[in-house]
Amino acid sequence: MGELRFFLGIDVKRTPSGFFLFQERYAEEILDRAGMAQCKSVSTPIDSKGKLSTEGAAIDDSSSYRSLVGALMYLTVTRPDLTFAVQQACLHMHDPRVPHLAMLKRILRYLRGTTSLGLHLRASANIAVTAYFDADWAGCPDTRRSTSGFYVFLGNSLVSWSSKRQPIVSRSSAEAEYRVVANAATECIWLQQLLGELQCTLSKTTVAYCDNMSAVYMSANPVHHKRTKHIELDIHFVREHVQLGDLRVLHVPAGEQYADIMTKDLPTPTFEAFRSSLCVVPITRQTAGGVETCIVCVRLRAQ
Repeated sequence: MGELRFFLGIDVKRTPSGFFLFQERYAEEILDRAGMAQCKSVSTPIDSKGKLSTEGAAIDDSSSYRSLVGALMYLTVTRPDLTFAVQQACLHMHDPRVPHLAMLKRILRYLRGTTSLGLHLRASANIAVTAYFDADWAGCPDTRRSTSGFYVFLGNSLVSWSSKRQPIVSRSSAEAEYRVVANAATECIWLQQLLGELQCTLSKTTVAYCDNMSAVYMSANPVHHKRTKHIELDIHFVREHVQLGDLRVLHVPAGEQYADIMTKDLPTPTFEAFRSSLCVVPITRQTAGGVETCIVCVRLRAQ
């Protein structure tokens, strides 16, 4: 059948260092369907000036809102930079309001200026699993639930990501962060098992980076258990894998916590820096010579 070029709406282009996955044609179809093919673009998919709530008048055509949000969900297969904004839009699909429609239009305006972006999967001789995770504690203004987000890298390539509202209210930032630790650890262990079935041996222990020192301490210090019974299952699950040598939880400065793009409304400079660090780049930069290097890949090679 020849080289893979197009599959289920995803274009695949070979580069000197790997594969480039993008959905430019699909993104144009979404903009045409929304009647925003000629709209003015913006630099970020979500406004960083305020939190979105459930207040506001109901919109006239809620089915169109749901259809467009559903289409954007599939676009996040190759666009992790859209994941948090689309997740926020999904939270209100049952009863969309005017502010939610405004947020959806902003996502589409951001998409208008970034249709050429895609995910670059880079070849790497050093196969290791690395995760970044974060939580926006009590970020929802209506329910005070936290938002969890994580990224998982295999070698130099981003292979898994998630942005999700936590099901219950966390009573501390450490609790919110540690729930993400458990979710990210589960994803990493599953990936390790999958690689084992494929006869692919990992060269290093999986490392998970967190910017919350309490969560880092709890992953290794059993003394904290008496004061954290409400998240005891998550603590024991993570500590068990830490003791087995399957996982290491390390601290990373907040300025280098790339998972923030999955949990928070970031200003434009930070958003663009984190986006490129996650190997989401324009296709033109990949086909001109294949010399693009993301910040996070430099960190992974140095380990």
